[in-house]
Amino acid sequence: MDPSVTELMGNPDQLGEGDHGYPTTVAKPLSCTTPPKLKMMLPVQGPQESELNERSYRDEPSEMSPSTPVPDEDSVVFSKLTYLGCASVNAPRSEVEALRMVSILRSQCQMPLDITLSVPGVSEGTVRLLDPQSSTEIANYPIYKILFCVRGHDGTSESDCFAFTESHYNTEIFRIHVFRCEIHEAVSRILYSFATAFRRSAIKAPLAAKTLPLTPDSDVFTFTVCLEIKEDDGKGTFSAVSKDKDRQSFKLRPGMDKKIVIYIQQTSNKELAIERCFGLLLSPGKNVKNSDMHLLDLESMGKSSDGKSYIITGSWNPNTPQFQAVNEETPKDKFMYMTTAVDLVITEVEEPVRFLLETRVRVCSPNDRLFWPFSKRSYTESFYLKLRPMENKERKSNSDTLYEVVSLESETERERMKTTASPGILSFGSHGSIVPSPPEDDEEEDNDEPLLSGSGDVSKECGEKILETWGDLLSKWHLNLAVRPKQLPALVRSGVPEALRGEVWQLLAGCHNNDHQVEEYRTLIIKESPQDSAITRDINRTFPAHDYFKDTGGDGQDSLYKICKAYSVYDEVIGYCQGQSFLAAVLLLHMPEEQAFSVLVKIMFEYGLRELFKQNFEDLHCKFFQLERLMQEYIPDLYTHFLNLGLEAHMYASQWFLTLFTAKFPLYMVFHIIDLLLCEGISVIFNVALALLKTSKDDLLQTDFEGALKFFRVPVPKRYRSEENAKKLMELACSMKISQKKLKKYEKEYHTIREQQEQQEAPIERYERENRRLQEANMRLEQENDDLAHELVSSKIALRKDLDNAEEKADALNKELLITKQKLVDSEDEKRRLEEESAQLKEMCRRELDKSESEIKKNGSIIGEYKQICTQLSERLEKQQTANRGELEKIRLKVEGCDKCSNLFNKEGRLKVLSVPKEGSEEDTDEEKEALKNQLREMELELAQTKLQLVEAECKIQDLEHHLGLALNEVQAAKKTWFNRTLSSIKTVTGAQGKESV
Repeated sequence: MDPSVTELMGNPDQLGEGDHGYPTTVAKPLSCTTPPKLKMMLPVQGPQESELNERSYRDEPSEMSPSTPVPDEDSVVFSKLTYLGCASVNAPRSEVEALRMVSILRSQCQMPLDITLSVPGVSEGTVRLLDPQSSTEIANYPIYKILFCVRGHDGTSESDCFAFTESHYNTEIFRIHVFRCEIHEAVSRILYSFATAFRRSAIKAPLAAKTLPLTPDSDVFTFTVCLEIKEDDGKGTFSAVSKDKDRQSFKLRPGMDKKIVIYIQQTSNKELAIERCFGLLLSPGKNVKNSDMHLLDLESMGKSSDGKSYIITGSWNPNTPQFQAVNEETPKDKFMYMTTAVDLVITEVEEPVRFLLETRVRVCSPNDRLFWPFSKRSYTESFYLKLRPMENKERKSNSDTLYEVVSLESETERERMKTTASPGILSFGSHGSIVPSPPEDDEEEDNDEPLLSGSGDVSKECGEKILETWGDLLSKWHLNLAVRPKQLPALVRSGVPEALRGEVWQLLAGCHNNDHQVEEYRTLIIKESPQDSAITRDINRTFPAHDYFKDTGGDGQDSLYKICKAYSVYDEVIGYCQGQSFLAAVLLLHMPEEQAFSVLVKIMFEYGLRELFKQNFEDLHCKFFQLERLMQEYIPDLYTHFLNLGLEAHMYASQWFLTLFTAKFPLYMVFHIIDLLLCEGISVIFNVALALLKTSKDDLLQTDFEGALKFFRVPVPKRYRSEENAKKLMELACSMKISQKKLKKYEKEYHTIREQQEQQEAPIERYERENRRLQEANMRLEQENDDLAHELVSSKIALRKDLDNAEEKADALNKELLITKQKLVDSEDEKRRLEEESAQLKEMCRRELDKSESEIKKNGSIIGEYKQICTQLSERLEKQQTANRGELEKIRLKVEGCDKCSNLFNKEGRLKVLSVPKEGSEEDTDEEKEALKNQLREMELELAQTKLQLVEAECKIQDLEHHLGLALNEVQAAKKTWFNRTLSSIKTVTGAQGKESV
């Protein structure tokens, strides 16, 4: 619980009914003495977890101390409540996850805290936890930070509990707070009060009655603007680009579609309402003119899920001519500037507000090695907007406009002006109440939030000479894997290249040929683990700052769960213990889960990490003793200071040994420590611990007991987010010579002291201590037994339910099977009937085909006879024509030979027109003429009959040819389509039978 303070609202209303556990009157300020410092802890899961969580969930002092009376506020107060604790969650709006955490905290809470809860009546208010005795405030949570409320289901042990989730520090951390009500009916009333607060806004007072706070900075509003550039990664999504660590410039690739994402958050003064963004502009260069800015296409705008930030996204096509300067490769060791502007309409401000961001960019070659895939950077700038309240007469209308802009400055401009202007010029710029924005990963941070596990970026870029050296070493090493190369320790002390860590770690651990363990792993993951609930709980708390592990149910958490579960089944003596998940997560970032499991087993069994969890952590306490002795030798002044404070090693070094520094330190440093661990053994932890203490000695000597613990928890890990600082620390650690002989000596000394203590201890005290230990172990075993019994009952109920569902499904399938069998029998009968009909049709078609072939043969013979007759007729006609021509020729010759007749015909054989003959010969001429005419008519008649016979013969021939063509077509059709006709006949018969059945 790290409560944040928001602006307090006045004008309280008297609400409530004044009953125990029900709404009472508004909480009034009460004077009281300061209570003892509150320590709120999550339930203790076991000795090893208690060591890890020793100071993880303490309240840190807020701007309002616990002794400050509760301010007057429109709120409803509920008494007789118990606070059960809080926990981190990844899905703050998931009812399933919330109820699971309620069940866990209710069943395992050992130190509940009696509190009074104050729920505001409006959405601008604050939920407060009060001390029931003194009514002083313990913690507070603004309503806008509360995301979700849930209560336990009726009929369960959690029915008297409720909880709410809230965003903590930033949008990536969410916590759930769980409460129990002594009076069961109060749960519904409390949730109703939350619902009222969510939907009601504070009643606005008349403008004349409004008064601004009388502080020097009441007219200055601070905003934090964060710029993020995303590029198309070729997989259909856009990923945030990295920044060069040395020059702090964005590293872009040419020709790739990009997106600009702007996050705007107000961090001080009264909250202003951002209505919309009407322009997102971009331009290459620095100090550009407004006319040189180019408008981008807006894709989306709106508030974030927690309501804290306003997010604007625009698309950027770098291939357009105006962006050509930032689409061409930048020479090495150089960079360019890019200016981004966002124009906002703020409801309370008369004119639009423009935030201008100038950033460095560098366009890399497409062939350059790309960056660590999870490396995401952004540029953050703070802006100070000075506003002046407007009088009623100055307003253009009766709108919500209250202010006009006086000035707008960025933090960069202020720093620049400080170096050139006198201090008096910026007298209005001192803001003691400004809350700084979350800094980037490689900048120092003054807030009290610990560094999230999994933080930091690790680049895969590496010098060519280093890669060549490692390539030669690996080539030689693969020739003889049983012997490590001589130059290996020196190279490992400088750090293994990120791109090679997966291979090198497997070789160092001796897991290069582990097919049997891979098969064993596949068997282990399907077995049940008695520690499944503890594993599931820790998975969500492992590397929440890393993209691969932060999604509940994602691939990263799924693989991590499998590895931890498999190890808990594999190692039946120790099983799963807190700290393994962090080490497993580090291994998963470099190799597949089967190989990661093999390396984890090697580290636990062969590197001595497993021994730290055995025999009531006796070996772990021995490590603490050895560390203190080494401090006495190497850092005597710091050892004396810790001795005076009563600060022992187990109070700050538990996680160092149990998680091998993987839980709280940046990944760059964590990976280097694992390099050294696999190469030189677990004694490396002493080197790193002493190096940490030595580099932090000056700061630690200035702290008290609480300050020292806080220093170890917050500033120490954050100091090594810088890659340069981490390198110096690891160089110092490698330079310290700690011999195994010395460690053995201290180990022997520890066991001697332990034996002396046991001998000096009274038997009764020893037995009481042993009895307490056994009772604790018994309670832990009973709790595990209850958990297993609960899981067994739940699994039996689920199995019974699944069995019932399976039986119902089997009955339905049996019915379907019977119906299908009947359909199959009917189909087979129909098939046989159709086969019989098909055989009959085939036989019918065969007979028809034979008949057609016989008819074809008969028609062929007829056609042959017709052709023969036609031939004979043609020959006869030709002979007759020849004979006729011969007769005509004879007649012509006779006529020409006759003196009388020759005069009657011309050379063409036609009659001549003659003059009137003499009377004596007229009768002879007429007789001859008549005879010739008769003879001519007979010849013409005979010729006409011959032509008629010829025409009839030709007609008969055509008729026969036509019949022949039809017969041939019928034969061809009968050959080709008999199967189609068979199917048509089958369909016709089937249709007829169907109609008869109907």
